[in-house]
Amino acid sequence: MTASEIRELLKWATADVISFGGGLPDLTQLPLDEYAEVAGYVIKNYGLKALQYGKTEGVDELKAELSRFMARDGINVKPDEILPTVGSQEALELMARVFIDPGDVILTEKPTYLAALQVFRVYRARVIGIDMDGEGLRVDRLEEVVKRLKAEGARIKFIYTIPVCQNPTGISMSLDRKKALMEVASKYDLMVLEDNPYSYFTFDNIDTRPLKSLDSEGRVVYMSTFSKIIAPGIRLGWVAADPEIIRWLALAKQAIDLHTPTLSQYIAYELLRRGIVERYIGRIREVYRVKRDAMLDALSRYMPQGVVSWTRPSGGMFIWVTVKGADTDDMLKLALTKYKVAYVPGRAFYPDEDVHSDMRLNFTYPSIDQIYEGVRRLSMAVREYLHMPS
Repeated sequence: MTASEIRELLKWATADVISFGGGLPDLTQLPLDEYAEVAGYVIKNYGLKALQYGKTEGVDELKAELSRFMARDGINVKPDEILPTVGSQEALELMARVFIDPGDVILTEKPTYLAALQVFRVYRARVIGIDMDGEGLRVDRLEEVVKRLKAEGARIKFIYTIPVCQNPTGISMSLDRKKALMEVASKYDLMVLEDNPYSYFTFDNIDTRPLKSLDSEGRVVYMSTFSKIIAPGIRLGWVAADPEIIRWLALAKQAIDLHTPTLSQYIAYELLRRGIVERYIGRIREVYRVKRDAMLDALSRYMPQGVVSWTRPSGGMFIWVTVKGADTDDMLKLALTKYKVAYVPGRAFYPDEDVHSDMRLNFTYPSIDQIYEGVRRLSMAVREYLHMPS
């Protein structure tokens, strides 16, 4: 086990440091009065049922509401095909615990979500990254790797992917690429673990259909979270999959935490049922769009041309920045101590940790003023590190 680069960076979240490090949502827009009313309503009307131990399989009312919620994206699953989890991070843990044996192969995008890599490594998986381009995962490269691994007799357990507003790059998979991925999965009988925290916040006209909505063979395990559309403190996510997979995930969950907090599930159910979640998504989407545009503008304004490049995310929470000739792990100390700005070095997002020139910037948490000032400071750190004139 190793420490999370992001969790370690949170220790630097002091008043004088502008942090682009954590994947933190902007909570200033939360409808706190509505949240408070719902929490009081749940305590008064569900009473002890909301405060007692619950079923590992989750609260039935929430699962029925989640079934309706996912149907808007073309995912048609029954309540018994849904398992509420303690954030989507627990869903990753459950999938690894149930499916991974030491030496099994997990295929991921390269780069990918570093906390997923943490989980897969704990269970001693062999994680292989597949290159990306502007349309997401290179499915042609994926098929080449799958063919080679199959010829070697390797056990490929699943493909892990974030198709929409990928973490850390912000890149979204095109519809043609999604269809191609599903064809490869079918051809080689592979399972797909689809992680979808960010499709609720898209700013441009892109295809946001989940892979699960294209799944006619039950091979996609879909996971999402309330951390971005209610609040992270509620610690609530969910998995949607074939009933047999859900049964095994629930068995694994019994040994971890017995069940997902009942109170959180009832609160989420009421927030969904009343349309509060939908209204909040609409409000925060526009806030995040403005912040994304501000960070893109700040990068264009301050970063040295020809040396620094970045993605233009269609949504989500992150911009992926590449600095030619830099080791962003090494540069972080300078950025933190002298220029008081934080980012996540890119190395930890690569399965082999073999690329050192990237960094992930979060644009949702800081204010507009902090975005401009933080990028200005970061550009000064880049220029000093690379011995460029300021």
